[in-house]
Amino acid sequence: MAAGVSGEGLRPDTLAVRGGLMRSGFDETAEAIFLTSGFVYDSAEQAEAAFKDEIDKFIYSRYGNPTVAMFEERLRLLEGAEACFATASGMSAVFVALSALLGRGDRVVASRGLFGSCFVILDEILPRWGVETVFVDGPDLDQWKDALSEPTAAVFFETPSNPMQELVDMRAVSDLAHAAGAQVVVDNVFGTPVFSRPLEHGADVVVYSATKHIDGQGRALGGAVLGRAEFIDGPVKNLMRHTGPAMSPFNAWVLVKGLETMSLRVNRQAESALTLARALAAHPRVRRVVYPWLESHPQHELARAQMSGGGTVVTFEIDGGKDEAFAVMNALRIVDISNNLGDAKSMVTHPATTTHRRLSPEARAAVGITDGTIRISIGLEDPADLVEDVTAALG
Repeated sequence: MAAGVSGEGLRPDTLAVRGGLMRSGFDETAEAIFLTSGFVYDSAEQAEAAFKDEIDKFIYSRYGNPTVAMFEERLRLLEGAEACFATASGMSAVFVALSALLGRGDRVVASRGLFGSCFVILDEILPRWGVETVFVDGPDLDQWKDALSEPTAAVFFETPSNPMQELVDMRAVSDLAHAAGAQVVVDNVFGTPVFSRPLEHGADVVVYSATKHIDGQGRALGGAVLGRAEFIDGPVKNLMRHTGPAMSPFNAWVLVKGLETMSLRVNRQAESALTLARALAAHPRVRRVVYPWLESHPQHELARAQMSGGGTVVTFEIDGGKDEAFAVMNALRIVDISNNLGDAKSMVTHPATTTHRRLSPEARAAVGITDGTIRISIGLEDPADLVEDVTAALG
């Protein structure tokens, strides 16, 4: 394999197309797909050296694969991280990152406003293994200060949060976390690699569901953990090798191609999201709209300070409860009902009965999710059509 251009001095949109490119002896233009489970050796001695990490050689696709390596390197360059390890899904990325940091007797402080499965990992799974989890309200720095006043191993949060778009002050919380001895893990799915760069605001680890904006076209699952080489090549690599949530080479190829157009897609989606958010804010049936780029967002100034765009998701609450929310969703003509987000197709979901169903009513209320809450992920359709579709469904 011949390596392509280095990332030095190149801007993000160039890295998204050229970063990590490796070509085989056939000099192909598109990245090659290496659909192989394993690799062969010139000698038994070479196999031994490979397993001892004395030479740089692919061993088994659960450990590493050329196509997966291209995806990892391209995303690493875009994120500005020292290292990246790709995973089978976004949730495997979250679980591996936290498991690589935490053990029996450790303490983790997390924002309460989390995606449902992330909340389950922190509230149910890790505590079974002797990890203490403390939840705080993400926007409340006083709660972070109080929770981080004693030694802590890890901090975890989303910013903006799913689905209520709460922001965490990344720099302030990272400074508090480091003073407590904690490593900061940020789920940057809503922020996207285009609009938010947590490592530049003090975070230590960034995780992604590559299924969302990185693919962005509903084709493949994937995830990634990014951070310092010592962490990624140490405990993360060890967990990945021996527990097996590896990314498929084919999915890696799809995601490599997704990165090439991600900036174009995400910027267009954010423009449309702001258009729809403003239209919803003016609708008489809508109680509130939460979108970071709206001036009415309670953390609008923080969003402007640590993001370069408002994201692709709009969350709003209507008068009434579940039945009224379902009626609006069922009346949509263009927007699909689906729990995914970041797709080229606009999608709508009812968090209380889907993505956050596992949370108790009290836990949902604590983060502002009501039975009238609806989340729309904005796609690439004409924004005027989306506004017409949603306003017609509202009646």
